[in-house]
Amino acid sequence: MALSEDEERMLRQMEAALTAEDPKLSHALSGKGSRRVHRRRAGIAGVGFFAGLALLIIGMSVNPVLSVLGFVVMLTAAVTAIYSWQHVNDAPPETSGQERPKTHPSMPGSHGFMDRIEERWRKRRDEGI
Repeated sequence: MALSEDEERMLRQMEAALTAEDPKLSHALSGKGSRRVHRRRAGIAGVGFFAGLALLIIGMSVNPVLSVLGFVVMLTAAVTAIYSWQHVNDAPPETSGQERPKTHPSMPGSHGFMDRIEERWRKRRDEGI
């Protein structure tokens, strides 16, 4: 159902007021967040990886050039997917103004799996168990 001219005008005014009042919320609702873009890119790369795999398998029976092309597509898709997925986690949150704390095990001050294991080992050694 189409909107009338008055409704469209009111909708544009409401969007402009929302953008002026809270630009972060407006950007998050527009669907152009970097997290969403990287997630979509990683998904497309995953599909490309399986397309390259199919091309590789078909190329083995039809033409070796297709196999090489399939391998190149697979490699490109895998690198793109890994790169994009890493940026999904690094992107700022879209809906809230708070930053997520980064808890990578190699960062100082983080409590990763190995840090917890080492701490348990030290406690057991100190207690004499």
